Amino acid sequence: MWGKNRKAAEATAPDEAPSGTLREAVRRTRIEIAEKSSVVVDLRDAELARLDLLNEALDPLFRETPPDIDLFDRGISRGDTPRLWIDAVAHVAMGRDKRRYRFVLDTRLGRKVLAESNEIAEVVEAITHYVASRIIERERALADTDSPLSERLHRSVLSTRRRWRWRLARAFLFGLLMGCVALFAALWIVAERSH
Repeated sequence: MWGKNRKAAEATAPDEAPSGTLREAVRRTRIEIAEKSSVVVDLRDAELARLDLLNEALDPLFRETPPDIDLFDRGISRGDTPRLWIDAVAHVAMGRDKRRYRFVLDTRLGRKVLAESNEIAEVVEAITHYVASRIIERERALADTDSPLSERLHRSVLSTRRRWRWRLARAFLFGLLMGCVALFAALWIVAERSH
């Protein structure tokens, strides 16, 4: 058995390598990997191009936002998964088919898809709604000084001040009492020695 395979291998000339050799398989695999990586690079470039088109479509919206509002930090990140960031918690990424835009909001409970569409106009409309709601939230937070949170903070500050006042008063009274006791003890010792 072993001798037959060796003789068959010796019988084939070194120039005539059979098509199923390891060297040929490695070469074919390298070619396949190179083709796949070029396809992946092409897909990533296509994703970036689509996100860039959406970014350009958002230019009029962000030109209208007041300059004093710094909530939004728009830009494209070019990692493994390219994303168009609207602010720190919302971004647009491409779907699995690389044609569908997914507008996503990161929350404490996970990601929430706000909009998903193949059309740029629909995604721009969803982002416009999101930007408007964020601006309104900011205005309410700045204008609402009588909110339950601010009232709770105000009460907390007042109760902290009261506690400090009582601690100071107690410390003063304790010091006064200890001083009186020490004075009484000193007078007692002086009175005992004079007898």
